[in-house]
Amino acid sequence: MENLLQEIYDNKEFINIIHDLIENNTVQKMKDYKQHYETTCFDHCLIASYYCYKICKKLGLDYISCSRAAMLHDLFLYDWRKRENGRKGLHAFTHPKTAYENASKLFELNNKETDVILKHMWPVTFFAFPKYKESFILTLVDKYCALTESYEEIFNRFCQKKAFRYAYVFLCLLFIKV
Repeated sequence: MENLLQEIYDNKEFINIIHDLIENNTVQKMKDYKQHYETTCFDHCLIASYYCYKICKKLGLDYISCSRAAMLHDLFLYDWRKRENGRKGLHAFTHPKTAYENASKLFELNNKETDVILKHMWPVTFFAFPKYKESFILTLVDKYCALTESYEEIFNRFCQKKAFRYAYVFLCLLFIKV
């Protein structure tokens, strides 16, 4: 991940697009919350934003709006694993609206940025169908980032299970006898 973060910060065009966002004190607070295991909410959004930038630019889409919205798509500022602050409903269903409300208080959002933030959890939020191609791109990028951020931790936990260890030993013994 360190190499990817270095690549992101080295891309001056991309950083210029989101500079005002990542320098904002409220957005900086996203570093205080874990998103997927060891990845902070800030890094998750930064990486998603960078992938959206690259994909949208390659496809000739609005890479500026998509990048900016992706940087703000998880601006919810709470530990989503805990019930706190009177939050009602499951995080997966409610955080896009929370992120939008927080982002719209800090920045002027255009219609596309609003749609990207509010609809990024589709198809989980089935009735919040994305209106723009850029919204679909963040939807897919967000899922990809979540999987890559979770993969190592899930794999390590799986490997710690006794059944897996015994199966591995059994398979090794089979190959030794062959």
